[in-house]
Amino acid sequence: MNFKETLDFLYAQLPVFHRDGASAYKKDLSRTLALLQYLGNPHFAFKSVHIAGTNGKGSSSHMLASVLQEAGYKTGLYTSPHIKDFGERIKINGIYIEESFVIDFVKNIKHLLPTIQPSFFELTVAMAFQYFAENKVDIAVIETGLGGRLDSTNVISPLVSLITNISYDHMDLLGDTLPKIAYEKAGIIKPNVPVVVSERQIEVENVFIEKAKECHSNLTFGSDYFNVEKIGYENGKMNCCIKMNNNSSIELKSGLIGNYQLKNVAGVLQTIEVLKLNRTAISNEATKRGIELVLENTGLKGRWQTISNNPLTICDIAHNEAGMQTLLETVENFNPKKLHIVFGVVRDKDLNKVLSILPKNASYYFSNAHSPRALSASELKEKAQVFGLLGNAFDNVNKAITSAKAVCEDKDLILVCGSNFLVAEVEEV
Repeated sequence: MNFKETLDFLYAQLPVFHRDGASAYKKDLSRTLALLQYLGNPHFAFKSVHIAGTNGKGSSSHMLASVLQEAGYKTGLYTSPHIKDFGERIKINGIYIEESFVIDFVKNIKHLLPTIQPSFFELTVAMAFQYFAENKVDIAVIETGLGGRLDSTNVISPLVSLITNISYDHMDLLGDTLPKIAYEKAGIIKPNVPVVVSERQIEVENVFIEKAKECHSNLTFGSDYFNVEKIGYENGKMNCCIKMNNNSSIELKSGLIGNYQLKNVAGVLQTIEVLKLNRTAISNEATKRGIELVLENTGLKGRWQTISNNPLTICDIAHNEAGMQTLLETVENFNPKKLHIVFGVVRDKDLNKVLSILPKNASYYFSNAHSPRALSASELKEKAQVFGLLGNAFDNVNKAITSAKAVCEDKDLILVCGSNFLVAEVEEV
């Protein structure tokens, strides 16, 4: 099989969350452990950082990997889902996994699939760990897929764990309250392994405090040590002032734009401090360059990603209430004359919470990804009308963007958001 045939085989044979939803979520680690045992337990062969959270875990993973790369480390990065290319999931120093490795890996473990019956995600976790082990990475940044406690990645023993923002998402699987969701995320906290939580959230901080006590793990909150304030935007970067708890301050540029990145930066900076205590040499210059050059170093897509400047057209994978709220706050910073929102969602989201915060004075272009989980553009249009959000329905996101561009005036802004899978179908991404 060639690379495309190999991926087609995996998609056809295995449960895939982005296509199948909750039925692809396996609530234990047995299949992952069975795969890893067959491979010789490659997850023991490299150092790692483990990252969980509702919003911000992908951005934080990429920032941290970029900093480690700038510090001279051969850095693995495992994230999900991918936006355009499978290789986005598994990278070393920003370079996609070789297609030949994927082909050979699947050929090697193909005979195990009928008995182990892994999900697509479980198999890619094992693939990433084998790839990082064979390529002798110095350290790997590993992002959870869903939750933490029962996530397939939760077999590693990291140098430090990082937990980002907790908000409502995947409530059918993780729980219907923030403390229940936090409990699942806190499952990545390991005995005697330090843990950083990016920000204090009064509803859930005690969940992390109690879990850390139980595990005898040193817990710190990034927001206690670093207050990150936005100064402004310049040349596609966000200028930030970092005020430390010792009353000193520094300035740096973030390659990731958006108010939500301010909390992510605090968590990343504190994680770096914990790594330094673990004899991981990271200079201040490497930290600054890594955060500034995160897009160049890692190729991250879908976070306030500019796909056109005339008119300004932004893609962002924000899809839950908290993510959408902070995305809209960032939009306000740009003060557009008129906001055009190209919007599409999956069926299993709590859509009402998101629709209730979307601005009524924007023009809407409702669309859908071509995925079994997608809510049709026409259904979305009907649901949105209840909230006073008016616009037309488009079965193709690129047609929706073209329609928005046709009526845009100077200083208007087009925002494409609502679903990873909608953004994935944007041709310019």
